[in-house]
This record gives sequence, structure tokens and C-alpha cells, in this order.
Amino acid sequence: MTSKNHLKLRALCEGAVFVALAQVLGYIKLFELPQGGSISIAMLPIFVYCARWGFGPGMLASFAFSILQLLLDGAYAWGWQSMIGDYILAFSVLGLAGLFHSSKTGFFTGTVVGSAARFLVHYFTGVLVWGEYMPETFFGMTMTTPWFYSALYNGSYMILDMILCLLLGWLLWKPLGKYIRGEDLAAKA
Repeated sequence: MTSKNHLKLRALCEGAVFVALAQVLGYIKLFELPQGGSISIAMLPIFVYCARWGFGPGMLASFAFSILQLLLDGAYAWGWQSMIGDYILAFSVLGLAGLFHSSKTGFFTGTVVGSAARFLVHYFTGVLVWGEYMPETFFGMTMTTPWFYSALYNGSYMILDMILCLLLGWLLWKPLGKYIRGEDLAAKA
């Protein structure tokens, strides 16, 4: 087997492991909001994979993760709009983190970009699909527009998810940084 084929096979195998790990971590929720959305570290393995392998493989892994999220955790998807917005698109855009894999701090930049992209998808889905279910009050504030409600609702867990991923990535950076950056792959290429 050529080195190039070996790396492709390794990317697929690692992708399967990282997606499975992300799915398992998604079941460990620190907090869950009543209409979906939770605080967990499920995105961390996806961001690590994106930092290691880049955009193409990262998008493929993120798409696979989105399908698992829809099929195994899609309790809040009431219609096709929510299935596409809150699951397929929202989790697939995590792969944008792979755009920064060649940067020395690509994991951190990618985590911020991937989290921001996921927030934006949830934000617009929240306005367009879930806006009609907006409560009169949320977090003790009177809600007058679905734009503000969606930003508050989705931001309340997405910001914390991103901070958790950044914090854990920072803690793992010194002992595992060369693996997160994919430097072990470059040595074998």
C-alpha cells in the first residue's frame, strides 16, 4: 500500500473514531435546555480531527456527525426545516474548522470559527423555524422579537460549548499538541 493510500485509510479510520467519540460525549450533557441545545464537549473531537486532517476530511466527519445527531439525538426536530437547519447544517459547518489546520494555532481559530458557524445556523433556524414558539419571558427578560430570543437562547449554550472546547484544547495542547496539529502525520508522509 502506498503512503498516500495509507494516509487516506488512516484519515477514514480516525474520522470514524473521532465521530463516534463526539457522539458519545454528546450524551454527557452538563445542562440541557428545554427546546434543545445542551452544554457538552461533543464538538471537541470534531475540532481535533479538523485540526489534524484539514477541510475536506473535516467536512466529511462533520457531516457524518450531523447524521448521527439527527438520527440518535433528533428529538427536537419537528419538521424538515429543523432537521436540515438544527442538525444537518448546524453540525456540518463544524468542518469549517479544517480551513485553519495548517496554522500553528489552527485548532483554536478553527474552534472559534466552527462554533460561530454552528451558532449562526442555529440562530437563523431559531428565528425562521422556532420563532413562533418564543416564550413571553426568557432568562427573566421580556421577549419581543424572535431575533433577540434566538440569539439569547442559542448563544447561552454555544458560547459555553466553545469555551469548554477551547479550555480543554488548551489543557491538552502541551502534552498532545503535535498530535492535534497533525505533526505526526507529516513525519509519515
